[in-house]
Parts: sequence; C-alpha cells; structure tokens
Amino acid sequence: MRIGSNELIIIFLALVPRLIMLVIPIIIIYWLVRIARNLEKPPKLTEEVKIVRKSLSEMLKENRTRCKMTQEFVAESIGVSRQAVSKWENGTSEPNTSNLMALARLYGIPAEDLLKSVESALEAQEK
Repeated sequence: MRIGSNELIIIFLALVPRLIMLVIPIIIIYWLVRIARNLEKPPKLTEEVKIVRKSLSEMLKENRTRCKMTQEFVAESIGVSRQAVSKWENGTSEPNTSNLMALARLYGIPAEDLLKSVESALEAQEK
C-alpha cells in the first residue's frame, strides 16, 4: 500500500497539535526552573562590600570636588572614560589599583588616605 502526498499532509497535520501539546509543557517547566533558580540566588553584594563601595565612592567624589575638577577632566587625566569615573563615584564599580594610585596623585593625597577612610567606615559600621 502506497501513501500519497495528500495522506502524508493529513497525517502530519494530525501529529502537529500532539507535538505542540508535548513541547509547550516542557518549555513552561524549563522557564519556571530558570526563574526559581534566579530567585534563590543570594544578593550579589554583601552589606560589608556595599559599605566599602559607598565609602570609597564618597571619598573619590569628595576629593574631586575639593580639587574643583570635573569627571571629564579626571577621566582625561588618568586615561579612562568619564563613565568609568561616574561609576566609581556612584559605587557601581571600583577603580583598579593603578587607577586608584593615579587618582590619589591627581588629587594630591596619598593612596593610603583613600583606603584609610574606607577602613574607618568599615570599623564604624562594625561597632
């Protein structure tokens, strides 16, 4: 018995809804598992890290404004983007060691002073 093209189309069309009914629940379960995993993740930053970032960002901004410099001037002086300086000052990211040293030189203070302020803020929070 030979199956014609019309019969194949009819068989295919009859199977498509069944395949869809099998695939949709699998997709739904997959997405629910992914959502559940994201909800179980701990916050990315601990409170201690937030304090450190906040204090460092405040110190960077204080020193820049004390020296009457713009973010753009600071960025050009140390060779980074203005957006990088903005992120350092709002606590979104932190400068690497070489950039921290360059900032301290630019602001005319020892790099230790920036880090001491961060340490003292941490100690105050622990008390």
